[in-house]
Amino acid sequence: MARYILSRLEQAVVVIFVATLLLYALAYAMPGDPVAALAGENQTLDAATRAAIAAKYNLDKPFLVQYALYLGRVFHGDLGTTFAGRPVTEVIATAFPVTARLAIIAIVIETIVGVLVGLLAGRRKGSGFDSVVMTITMILLGIPSFVLAFAVQYFFGVKLRWMKPTVSEFATWGELVVPALVLAVGSIAFLIRFTRSGVVDALNSDHVKAARARGIHEWRIGLAHVLRNVLIPIVTVIGTEFGGLLGGAIITESVFNIPGFGQQVYQHIIRGETAPTVSLVSVLVIIFVTVNLLVDLLYAVLNPKVRYGSHE
Repeated sequence: MARYILSRLEQAVVVIFVATLLLYALAYAMPGDPVAALAGENQTLDAATRAAIAAKYNLDKPFLVQYALYLGRVFHGDLGTTFAGRPVTEVIATAFPVTARLAIIAIVIETIVGVLVGLLAGRRKGSGFDSVVMTITMILLGIPSFVLAFAVQYFFGVKLRWMKPTVSEFATWGELVVPALVLAVGSIAFLIRFTRSGVVDALNSDHVKAARARGIHEWRIGLAHVLRNVLIPIVTVIGTEFGGLLGGAIITESVFNIPGFGQQVYQHIIRGETAPTVSLVSVLVIIFVTVNLLVDLLYAVLNPKVRYGSHE
């Protein structure tokens, strides 16, 4: 297990390094003039002022030099400074708790709805309920998240006024329920289908058929044989989905004006701030890689058949 953990940590370092390089390259290649964005759209800059601003933020240097300087600052604990002079670490400390609340609500909704509906659909394979569930999940999987977010905001927030179209600056738990549901819709549909497939496979397995032949009650079969086997891969899916929800929050937070991590990433992209954008997204990459590592270790604990050794 120790060797496996060390190997995964080495892989994580490589993934994070490559991710930051690609992110920096994409941010560097974005259209727009970061110097003009820094000075303000309504200001006309002379050549000397433009050169001074570019030199201050290393915008006058080649891409690889900028990236090397950025990595050097990161290794010293400096994630950069926004054009407004605010440290990125302060931005993270303020915005991340909001996104964490959003992701926690989304994962709770996803787990409860996805697992319960998937179990019922799997137990009733071929029924009308199963057909309706499969049709709805297929539709939900095909709807882009930004389309769903705008539709919910317009119909339920503007037309019907059942909710506020945007979230307040405090982003309370209650205000985040609807955005979290929008964020989790695609994951809910996937988890329903995944759970249903696992239940169907478990019910058709030899050990379940043998249990029925021995006269064991159906509820006991469902708990001891079906649910136990299905929950192991479900835990893996839910764990990886949590990291994905953090990244997917960018669109949802932008639509509902949630002052979270995704909103900050979006704003820095619009302003052409390369270093803060890369730092913020890199934090998401680190969280995603860490969650995946923890999920793999938890999978080994839940499933005694899994052994991590030298022949993996």
